[in-house]
Amino acid sequence: MTDRVWQEPDNGLDHAVARFGGKRSEWLDLSTGINPVPYPAPQLPADTWTALPDQAAIARLVGYARRFWSVPESAVILPTAGTAPIIAALPHLRPAADVSIAPPTYSEHAAAFRTAGWTVSATGPDAIVAMHPNMPDGRAWAADQLEAPFTIIDETYCDVAPQASLIHLAARADTIVIKSFGEFWGLGGLRLGFAIGDPAIIADLDARIGPWTVSGPALAIGAEALADPDWADETRVRLDRDAERLDAIMAQQGAPVVGGTALFRLYEVADAQAAQDHFASHKIWSRTFPDAPNWLRLGLPAPDKWAVFDAVF
Repeated sequence: MTDRVWQEPDNGLDHAVARFGGKRSEWLDLSTGINPVPYPAPQLPADTWTALPDQAAIARLVGYARRFWSVPESAVILPTAGTAPIIAALPHLRPAADVSIAPPTYSEHAAAFRTAGWTVSATGPDAIVAMHPNMPDGRAWAADQLEAPFTIIDETYCDVAPQASLIHLAARADTIVIKSFGEFWGLGGLRLGFAIGDPAIIADLDARIGPWTVSGPALAIGAEALADPDWADETRVRLDRDAERLDAIMAQQGAPVVGGTALFRLYEVADAQAAQDHFASHKIWSRTFPDAPNWLRLGLPAPDKWAVFDAVF
């Protein structure tokens, strides 16, 4: 297998507006895997915005995170400003060697490892990075597939199916599980992520990332959301229902689903670029992949946007 990692080009909504015109507010952005119905952020006390975050706020967030994800008692939880700082720092926790990152998958992990001097392939023996479930095809990993001297499990999209989580592996030595807050809770702009795992590795990661990484509002809103399992349960039901609805619509157009999660769906189409252009003519943005000209990825429309989507056909 060639050393190839899935590349997601810079084709976000700004690109769509520049190419096809209109205002951002006129577009329906289905190019991401972010929940279109975000967690209702609570009203925050004024000092959440004005005071430096304190250890009590961090401890509160970590406590709710441990309970929500059933984190093993021996594993340590490190909140960060999104998952980007974690991804950038992880390759520096070990001497550069050969890491396994099997395509197709999210490209940022491979980019970070290459920048740090690692060799990236599908079978690198010294470390492994696995998105679970994977993006863009949604494939899941088994625990016995994730055995390496350094193991990274990215569960950014796993909150739609918590029963599939491999969080128990965070109790192993030399293993880190990454959790992201923005996708499932629909608050990508809050910038909140978590590294969970071996205390020694987390301590090293913490030292490399540095202090004061999570804002007071992110600590407060994250804690409120993680303490609300009923919202999470209701959200999973809605996401599953809406994913089935989207699949049915696309199947009627001759585009069968070939993978995905309840936050994004991957379809096989005759010509993904032509399909993207057709959606764009209706101010709907989607995701294509240069290495797979027949793959089109769509996020879920918000409940009040289904009529906009239906009008495409």
